[in-house]
Amino acid sequence: MYLIFPHSLDLKGYSMKCRFNAIALFILLMSGHSNATTLEQEIQYLLSVVKKTDCLYERNGTKHKGEEAVKHIIKKYDYFKDDIKTAEDFIRLSATKSTMSGKAYQVHCPNEATQDSAAWLKQYLKNFRQNK
Repeated sequence: MYLIFPHSLDLKGYSMKCRFNAIALFILLMSGHSNATTLEQEIQYLLSVVKKTDCLYERNGTKHKGEEAVKHIIKKYDYFKDDIKTAEDFIRLSATKSTMSGKAYQVHCPNEATQDSAAWLKQYLKNFRQNK
């Protein structure tokens, strides 16, 4: 990908409004790239949390280790990818409940109360964003 910086654009002969629009478009395109990168970083972080956890991920009454759970989440992520615009969308669509039964996924961590995967993942996302 090549980056074109506004100061290198030859805008001589264009109106001030046209120059402004060109610079605004550049900023918009660059911020969109940044948001996509951030979304992908957040999703990859959440997947690594699930994969490396000592907790068990329960789906429809069956408990799975992290590596098994992440494989299932990735399949759902691939299916819903076009609908995912935020990390919260990723959590909601890929990692919180069964699309077949509608039953919420549960996370069972040693020495902790069982909790919904949505709350568990949102806490990790919050921490990730705060430490960024």
